[in-house]
Amino acid sequence: QLQLVESGGSLVQPGGSLRLSCTTSGERTLSGYSVSWFRQAPGKEREGVACITSMGSSTHYANFGKGRFTVSRDVAKNTVYLQMDSLKSEDTGMYYCATAKAFGVAVISLLASDFGSWGQGTQVTVSS
Repeated sequence: QLQLVESGGSLVQPGGSLRLSCTTSGERTLSGYSVSWFRQAPGKEREGVACITSMGSSTHYANFGKGRFTVSRDVAKNTVYLQMDSLKSEDTGMYYCATAKAFGVAVISLLASDFGSWGQGTQVTVSS
């Protein structure tokens, strides 16, 4: 399994922005893997946020993220980003990145069962 590392979470006021990053530790890279972001708020189930294919040619968003969130990747930097704008209190939660179980295949999914490697998460808190 890949060792994924998320960063960028923080406390931000409603209406603010954050950019989360996901990369790998060790020798293995994100190359060839579709990557999705998930989140989990206290007392709630984990939900998919956004997905990007291995070359970044296709993306998909949960309805709550459309128009506010943007997922992208920099292959050279081995990093996938989640830009979050116009943040709301309901966006508060732990955010995780995960790589698809299938390698070398474009996977557009927000189902956790399609993803095999997960990071430890980064906390996003939206509050005034």
